[in-house]
Amino acid sequence: MTEAAAPLLELREVDKTFTPRRGLRNRSVQVRAVQGVSLALPQGQTFGLVGETGSGKSTVGRLALGLERPTRGDVLVDGRPVATRSRTEELRLRRRLQVIFQDPYESLNPYMTVRETLEEPFRVHRAYDRQRTPAAIRELLDVVGLSASALDRSPQQFSGGQQQRIAIARALALRPALLVADEPTSALDVSIQAQILNLIMDIQREFRMAMLLISHNLLVVRHVSAEVGVMYGGRIVETGRSEAVYRSPLHPYTVALLSAIPQANPKKERARRRVKIPGEPPDPAALPPGCAFHTRCWMAVDRCRTDRPALRVVRGHLVACHRAEEVTVPQVPAQPEGRR
Repeated sequence: MTEAAAPLLELREVDKTFTPRRGLRNRSVQVRAVQGVSLALPQGQTFGLVGETGSGKSTVGRLALGLERPTRGDVLVDGRPVATRSRTEELRLRRRLQVIFQDPYESLNPYMTVRETLEEPFRVHRAYDRQRTPAAIRELLDVVGLSASALDRSPQQFSGGQQQRIAIARALALRPALLVADEPTSALDVSIQAQILNLIMDIQREFRMAMLLISHNLLVVRHVSAEVGVMYGGRIVETGRSEAVYRSPLHPYTVALLSAIPQANPKKERARRRVKIPGEPPDPAALPPGCAFHTRCWMAVDRCRTDRPALRVVRGHLVACHRAEEVTVPQVPAQPEGRR
């Protein structure tokens, strides 16, 4: 009997604390951006991270890519900690880990043509070949739905959706094993978000990449991801199979996020109960004791204010809530059209 293959990407009890300086006295503060995050992502699968701005999602993505080092815990790729690799091994690893950023206008160099943009990964990693690379670049453009006539134009000559296609082609240039997609559609017009999302899904399947999808859009994550993790205050507060979490959320924060999704049917929209979250997300430099969500939670009791809940198994998925068994679920919109 053979051992199960190690996950392509694994985070084990990862913390990340920043120490910026704030205020008139320029004092350093501890910003606990990520706390105790664990996840495992097999080859070819998609894991979605959702939560409000400031919840720690993008920091998890940067930790996965090796752009940040954890303060505590381990980030592993192919079962080996990234931190223990030599400089040469780390450079080889970077070929296998790529990212699509939120805003293509900011992530693409305006002084480089599309040809130069797509050649850059090959040159940086010393993989450029005079005969094979130009053919590979034309193939990349075809994969993302652009013609070879785009090669000698600059990114500003394209629409936002076309720019994101160029950014996707750049990320795919070296055939990565892991793609981190950080809010890949939120900067685009609603009319083309679905096109880009479906393009990413099709490419992910074709290339058999693992993907870490970071988004505040719950419907996007449900549409794309087999597994989902809900983040709040730097922690994962609920995680499990996407459909299980969406159909039977067990954390009050997840319930509130789901209730904010509008129904397509106006009659059902008027009839359903909406859960509103008062106040603002906590400052990661001054997180409250106990459960970080207790200051905004309608179900909070004294224990929630003092005792931080650990993730535990309830009805088949993990949730960090003392009262998970008592959570009631409002009506959730039907599965959006498309393939996962």
